[in-house]
Amino acid sequence: MSSEIGVLCHITSLPNGKISDGAKFVDFLSENNYSKWQFLPLTPPDKHGSPYASPSAFAGHFGLCTQTNSKQLTGEEYWLDDWALFATISAEFPNKDWTQWPKPLRDRDPVEMAKWRDRIGEEVAKQGIFQNEWLALKNYANQSNIELVGDLPIFISHHSADVWAHRELFQLDDHGLPIVVAGVPPDYFSETGQKWNTVLYNWAEHEKSNWMWWRMRMARMLKLYDIVRIDHFRGFHSAWAVPREAENGVIGQWQEAPKEKIIEQLIEVAGDESRIIAEDLGIIPQEVIDLRLKFNLKGMAVLQFGFDDDYTTSPHHPSNISSMQVTYTGTHDNDTTLGWWNSIKDTSKRRVIDLVGDSDDIIGSMIDLATKGNSQLCIIPLQDILRLDSAARMNIPGVEQGNWRWRFSWPELN
Repeated sequence: MSSEIGVLCHITSLPNGKISDGAKFVDFLSENNYSKWQFLPLTPPDKHGSPYASPSAFAGHFGLCTQTNSKQLTGEEYWLDDWALFATISAEFPNKDWTQWPKPLRDRDPVEMAKWRDRIGEEVAKQGIFQNEWLALKNYANQSNIELVGDLPIFISHHSADVWAHRELFQLDDHGLPIVVAGVPPDYFSETGQKWNTVLYNWAEHEKSNWMWWRMRMARMLKLYDIVRIDHFRGFHSAWAVPREAENGVIGQWQEAPKEKIIEQLIEVAGDESRIIAEDLGIIPQEVIDLRLKFNLKGMAVLQFGFDDDYTTSPHHPSNISSMQVTYTGTHDNDTTLGWWNSIKDTSKRRVIDLVGDSDDIIGSMIDLATKGNSQLCIIPLQDILRLDSAARMNIPGVEQGNWRWRFSWPELN
């Protein structure tokens, strides 16, 4: 049986969608013997509400805050000034990409930057409020023996403080536009692949700078979370590069990434590989699995993927899940388990029933499968604990509109 069980529930899914509801949720977790709380990235979301294409790899999403008392931010010099400038200038030029800003701003002219620095106080204060409010919640969770599992999206938005301030670290043309963008080729999430429009890294420059941006980013995440889930871990091995003008992810090519070199850096910053979970879902070549295991990193198994026609060899089938995987019934990208059950083929249903027997509570049986396997940790989306159907789904990959909106209400937790 899993030694630990956690719950996946994003901050925006709390009843008021704010950090201030977090302590009450921690109490719920604690009373029900959960030991981990996993959520989605806390960086500012894009215009569709997605936290996976953020304008910052470092900043906190001020929209999650309710406090107003500002606190001084220390130790965040690496990113704070750039973010505050970027956010302040962006507000002045709404709906414009940074490449469309006036040339002195686009190119960070020192005289112009000095003028704008006089105006960034409000943005700096917002980050102080976010960090103060968040770390108070983290402290409360840790005192309640709950560890926080945060999310680090491997890529960030082109319209971001990081790309604007560190152009050399990304694959851009002379105008600052991406030459290629990130995505994935066709897989079981999407027949046409996915084109994420996030920027790809210029890895040679990262190495030249001794991986400073990545080291600072990892340190920042580990200040905010106890454990970091690296989204799209395979991007450290190779990344699917899609032409900027392409319509979808079908046309593209694999670009090599630094593999061991970057992972060594992140583990060194983390101090311990147990503080990292590698998201390795999708069609994953064996070399990526080998790379993960070489560093003793845990990957992910998702039960919903374990009952298709390839179930005998699937790494997601309960009989194939290893202790080097964290087991999920589903993730934020899946349907709820009830929604999944209502839509799968009869052959898949039979494979589930062969394992769990006839069940009045098929979702409860799936949760049991997850928690009774070989994993040392299993994470259950709150929607599954509440037995909710597809209406409670968090995200449909490749669909821009209508995601990231689900919230529970306190009475549901009873």
